[in-house]
Amino acid sequence: MFFRKLLIIALGLLRSTTLFAQFILSGTVSEAAGGQPLQGAHVLLRDSYRQTITAADGSYNLNKLKAGTYEVTVSYLGFESVIKIIEINGPLHLDVALVRKTIMEDEVIIRSTRAGDRTPVTYENISHENLAKRNMGQDMPVLVSLTPSMVTTSDAGNGVGYTAMRIRGTDMTRINVTLNGIPLNDAESHDVFWVDLPDVAASVENLQIQRGVGTSTNGASAFGASLNLQTSGLHADPYAELSCAYGSFKTLKNSATFGTGLLHKCLSFDGRFSKVKSDGYIDRASSYLKSWFISTGYYSRRTIVKFNLMSGNEKTYQAWDGIPSEILDTNRTYNGMGKYTDAYGHEKFYENETDNYQQDHYQLLFSHQLNDHLFANIALHYTKGKGYYEQYRDEDLLSDYGIRPPKIPGHYIISGSDSTFLNDSLILNSDLIRRKNLDNDFYGSTYSLNYAEGQWKITFGGSWNNYDGRHFGTVIWARYAGDSEPGHRYYESTGKKEDFNLFAKAGYDLSDGIHLFGDIQYRKIAHHIDGIDDDQRDITQKHNYQFFNPKAGIFVQLSSSSNVYTSLAIAHREPNRSNFTDADPNGPLPGAETLFDSETGYSLQTNNLKLEANLFVMLYHDQLVLTGAINDVGAAVMTNVPGSYRTGIELSSKARLFKFLTWDANLTLSRNKIKRFTELVDNWDDGSQQAIEHNNTNIAFSPVMVGNSQFIVTPVPDFSISFITKAVGKQFIDNTASNDRKLDAYIVNDLQLVYEVKTQFCRKASFSLLIGNLFNEQYESNAWVYRYYTGGSGGSYVKMDGYFPQAGTNVMLGINLSF
Repeated sequence: MFFRKLLIIALGLLRSTTLFAQFILSGTVSEAAGGQPLQGAHVLLRDSYRQTITAADGSYNLNKLKAGTYEVTVSYLGFESVIKIIEINGPLHLDVALVRKTIMEDEVIIRSTRAGDRTPVTYENISHENLAKRNMGQDMPVLVSLTPSMVTTSDAGNGVGYTAMRIRGTDMTRINVTLNGIPLNDAESHDVFWVDLPDVAASVENLQIQRGVGTSTNGASAFGASLNLQTSGLHADPYAELSCAYGSFKTLKNSATFGTGLLHKCLSFDGRFSKVKSDGYIDRASSYLKSWFISTGYYSRRTIVKFNLMSGNEKTYQAWDGIPSEILDTNRTYNGMGKYTDAYGHEKFYENETDNYQQDHYQLLFSHQLNDHLFANIALHYTKGKGYYEQYRDEDLLSDYGIRPPKIPGHYIISGSDSTFLNDSLILNSDLIRRKNLDNDFYGSTYSLNYAEGQWKITFGGSWNNYDGRHFGTVIWARYAGDSEPGHRYYESTGKKEDFNLFAKAGYDLSDGIHLFGDIQYRKIAHHIDGIDDDQRDITQKHNYQFFNPKAGIFVQLSSSSNVYTSLAIAHREPNRSNFTDADPNGPLPGAETLFDSETGYSLQTNNLKLEANLFVMLYHDQLVLTGAINDVGAAVMTNVPGSYRTGIELSSKARLFKFLTWDANLTLSRNKIKRFTELVDNWDDGSQQAIEHNNTNIAFSPVMVGNSQFIVTPVPDFSISFITKAVGKQFIDNTASNDRKLDAYIVNDLQLVYEVKTQFCRKASFSLLIGNLFNEQYESNAWVYRYYTGGSGGSYVKMDGYFPQAGTNVMLGINLSF
């Protein structure tokens, strides 16, 4: 009886909501000069989740609006935005005429590599303001960690120094990253080392994350996701900002950002200088990071010319070995790197066990509007990278370094009244200090032609990039150096890689509500490796690839508040340098990987609610995965597996629960499997390998569940309290799905308070308090494992591993002054 009454009450409430008056806002958007309709203009209701874009005739409509006062923003690329305050108490018709800007906008620079409103791919846009709210010196992966399907990790445990991200279980080597449309992934490793660009977020105007294959872009293939960053755009007025943050582990960030605004109606100059220091949560995992960014631009009505110069310098104490599992419960901050035993038998740590690297980026960007419908972009770029990491090696074999063992002549050892004669002997081992160096040049050009008229949007683009890298190692000190010279070079090799691609993308409005999309890309890669590796092996080899990557999809606007899309895409990826150099010399060489990606999404927007759902199916052919084996020098070996897949659903919502309370949340549920996997376990007794077959096993580092939640309370204007929760399910460290080799699931909560005030001293002062890991959750976000067999027929498996604990409760205080 109780449930029956409850049902009647609920139905009554539901019916009553339909009785509230709901109205429609409609109109047209056109060009003020000439009255031409503008197709694709954005119409947005501020403080709500309602927005739409105009049809071919410039018309728009937003229905189911409640009576009240609204602020409407109408914008279109190349035109001045218009903001109007309207009162709705019945159907309202609002026509808006936009005036063309006197200068071009920076958005045209990266237009060819981004998804638009009706592009049928899964993407997320993040503004500079959202990045700035959490930026207290942490690297980019930490700042975007609340986006769907994202898992981040930090070697130092506090998000400063070496950090990385995985999206849908895909690591950084398979995530395409571009900066103003220019490739940022290292050409050989395919990785992005965010530590080389400290505080880059302070110079990012906005970024877009595409999950899945996404649209065609420049550089390495997006094999799970892509990240497209745009640096600071044009500021019409002069500005300056000082930012300082200090907190746990002696973390300190200082930065200064400034700009001249538009000078003489056509010139601008912007800059930033940053310094970040931290001791890190892990022992000796310190970071000392410096960076700066300078940009100068020329703007006219049809032309932009920009020159960007960006430099980053890092010195970090190495912490990439992790912590052995057997001591995790007793010493979560242990770092064994740099440990050695001195001549008196005392255990010490080498002070300069550091990674040292500098990376300088030069970008010349040119954009020109050929006519009202045609834009051209050309960019020239050059990146110089140079650095090394230094290590103290305890009792290494001199022969591993090409050093002839020195001979000790026969001599007597006298002890009291006794003496012993020792024959001539060779010193085979010695303490030494080595450096592994990398010196590389990366340069090339990117280009695109963008056409938009009526129902068509077409882009032709491509790039040519060349990489020249030099790898070499030196011994800078040895206790027993033999006849070697100071700075003895014990290995040297080069890597040269040429990457060329062409792509064409077309969007066609079949009707006001149906948009078709097609995308094709051709890539050609030539990768040459020449020389001797650090294990004295000749690694000379050549590899050439040609890939054809097609994509197609459809976007359907179901109503002014809902839409659906679906797409299919194929991507190919070549192996990276370590896949080749670490491969078993007696086994097959790794081959290229292929990904078939299907994305289907739905979006619903109301005044106070935005819901999105996306179903993805990613089928791999010849995916490269870890086997569990190591090569003859101890490096992990990867192999192609014939069939594997990732499939799941991504749900996200933004809800305005009350005027003072909003809730943003997302959840990913996925299944990530390798159909057939052969694990190889080294037998240390006879040098053989045991093969263990696994069927339908889990892909390493691919949690079944990833979720984020953020409650934002604004009790008074300009003051907000955010309660942030991140949940990550269990992850396996290798591909065997063994609970003996896993990362436990974890839930971490943060609390952030932000207060902004306008003063006579500055335009705005912002004060922030971030309490990370509020409830002191003990968890690890990354690990590595190697196991072997020993002991004959009655022997056992032995494992070596390293886990990466993240910081417990920690605090950061920040202040930003804007002038």
